Order: sequence, then C-alpha cells, then structure tokens
Amino acid sequence: MKNQAMKHKEDEVSSWQDQMKNFVNTVDRVKEYVNLTPEEEEVLRNNKTVWGATPHYASLMDRDDPACPIRRQIIPSRQEQENRFGMDDYLMWKENRATEEVRPDSIARQYKNRVAFTVTQTCGIYCRHCFRKELVVDGSLTLDFNVDEGLQWIAEHPEVRDVLITGGDPFLLSDEQLEYLIRKLRELPHVEMIRIGTRTPIVLPQRITPSLMKVLGGFHKVPIWINTQCNHPRELTEETARAVYNLLSCGVNVGNQAVLLKGINDDVETFRELHEKLLATRIRPYYVFYCEAAPGIDHFRTPVEKGSQLIRDALRGHTTGLAQPMHVVATNIGKIPLMPDYYIQGKNDKEYTLRNHKGETTTIPNVPE
Repeated sequence: MKNQAMKHKEDEVSSWQDQMKNFVNTVDRVKEYVNLTPEEEEVLRNNKTVWGATPHYASLMDRDDPACPIRRQIIPSRQEQENRFGMDDYLMWKENRATEEVRPDSIARQYKNRVAFTVTQTCGIYCRHCFRKELVVDGSLTLDFNVDEGLQWIAEHPEVRDVLITGGDPFLLSDEQLEYLIRKLRELPHVEMIRIGTRTPIVLPQRITPSLMKVLGGFHKVPIWINTQCNHPRELTEETARAVYNLLSCGVNVGNQAVLLKGINDDVETFRELHEKLLATRIRPYYVFYCEAAPGIDHFRTPVEKGSQLIRDALRGHTTGLAQPMHVVATNIGKIPLMPDYYIQGKNDKEYTLRNHKGETTTIPNVPE
C-alpha cells in the first residue's frame, strides 16, 4: 500500500523527468517519507555509495518499519560492509571481461549468439542488492559505455542474433537516444531480437509515455521484449499496471526477473502473492534469480535451494502454471537452472512414479528409446 502521506507529494512530480529531478537521495529528502532509525541515519550520513530512488518508489516505503521490503531495497545498511561470500572483482568475472576477446566496455558476453549491451550507469533506484554494485553503486569499477563503439562491435559480429540493452536503466535515456539505439540495431541483418532490461515500469511508471510507446511500438520483424524487476507485491501499483498495459498495447511483451532476497520475498505467502499479482498486472514471471555473488550483499542471500523450494511450495500446483518462473543463478558461463526434480519419485523397467504438490502419487509408462 502506498504511503498515503506522500501521495500528494508524488502527484506534484507527475512527469518522469520531474521524478528524476526530485530523486530521493539525501537524508532530508528520505525523512519526508520515513522515520529513520538512529542506525539508518548514521549509516546514511557516513555512506560513500550511490543510493536513492524515485519519489514514486520511495512513497511505497512503510514510514515506521525498518524491515519494510521497499525500504530495505533503497536505504543502505551497515551489513553492506560485511563480505564473507561475495567475490572481489565479481563483475569482471561474471561478465567475462578478463578474457582474450577484445570487446568495448559496453559489451558483456557469456554466450556465442547473444550479448548484453550496457548503455548507461544511471538508475531509477540504486538497488542495495545490485549485481553490478561495484560499478553502479560503489563506484569501485570504472567502465566506458560508448554506445557507438558497442554498435560497431555488434555490427562486426554476425553471430550475434540477440541483443540485451541494459544498464543502469536504458529507459532513463531520452526517447531520441533510444530511437537511435533501436534503429541502429534493427539495421543489422543478423540481429533478430532486442531485449531491454528496465525497472522503470516498477520504480518510474511515468516513463512509459506516448512518445516512448511510439519509439517502441509497431509491427517489426525484429521484436522488442522487456524484462523488469519486481521483488515484492507492494511494488505493483495502479501506475505500474497502466504502464504495463500501455507497453503491451504498443506490441511490447513484459516479463519479470525477480531476485530472491532474504527477508523480502523468501516466504511462501509473499512469494505466491508476488507471482499471482504479477500476472494480474499482465507481467509474465520469467526468472527468479539467486542473489548473485557481488560483494557486500551477503545479508540478502538465501540458501541456494530456497528458490526451487518456494516454487514447489508456493506455486507449483497451488496456482496457475503461468505464475511459475525458472529459478536460476547467473554465472560467468551463463545462467544455470537451480531446479531439482521433486516430482519424479522413482522408476523401474515398467513405469515412473510421480508425485504432485499434495503428495499424491501416480504412475506413467517407462517408454524405451
């Protein structure tokens, strides 16, 4: 539920540009939305990292609950200084930036036929769990995201059929910049699909304007697919529902890539509500990511098996199959599913024994090759 005391304030910054101009990234500004604990305020006043969110997203915080799932994604924590399981130079490892292949900084690669094309470091929320934390939040890694160098590299690699435009958040570029990017990629005969990763439908739904819809919309042989990131049902507002409907209406499909976060969405009730509400908002659940090994985010990580257990206990059989994402971990060799087979209980020469979500069993024939 939206922080009602802040609803009028948000209405005063109705355009997406005004939302960014009024970014909530100072102690005084965040105090307009929440009553900071002494520890939160101390951490913020000593904080050296990039932090903050749009007024729209900040208004979703619970004013008096430090454990609020929105608040924990925005406000830095002292726990970020702990790093038992995070990898140093994680992004260099994960995006294969230390290989012999010569690529501009804007191009990350784990697969032969698809790449991630990073075009900005600016975000509508600086997620405290960000896997690009070293680059976007901490600033300990510096890269040069020259868009034209990236376009030239893609043009010289005809094996690349699928380009993910990412950041930061690409939708914080102007309509003109996005039109240029999309047009240049569509001019390449080997590019068959454009994907865009953006949290703006969740944190800045005002960005989905008629002019942006004109840039994205229309029938084309090189389609655009959008994946957003929604981690908690409270993030799914009426504004988001309208923004998603507008994207779908102009021919752009919208999926969700949630991150499994301890204390935020790792219980059965929240996990089910999130995925059912995503569908009610016309967003198709796609992935649930295991929280990556970026440094300083140990406090957000669950056991590796937790995601598949939640899919089993909260979704599979308990609600429509459309609500079921795939649980994966992103690595330097690509995304790897973390989906153990709970349902095949055994087999013999004659048959398989299968179990459903209620614990009931049945058999099907064991068909030989």
